[in-house]
Amino acid sequence: MPKCPKCEKEVYFAERVSSLGKDWHRPCLKCEKCNKTLSAGSHAEHEGKPYCNNPCYSALFGPKGKVSPMCQQLCFTVL
Repeated sequence: MPKCPKCEKEVYFAERVSSLGKDWHRPCLKCEKCNKTLSAGSHAEHEGKPYCNNPCYSALFGPKGKVSPMCQQLCFTVL
């Protein structure tokens, strides 16, 4: 019987949700940052842990940096 990676208890077939190559209890598949309950296949992963796509994964692991005023002006002018 597989064990849930979050609570480490056995996961029975009727309560199983498969994600990240493992079987989870439905209530245990939550975003590591905001604790939002996730559904299989509709979330991101970092180092084997689930995250909601927005805003958590993007904020934690997405591109960072500042946009120069010149670039910002050009981007908005083009759009």
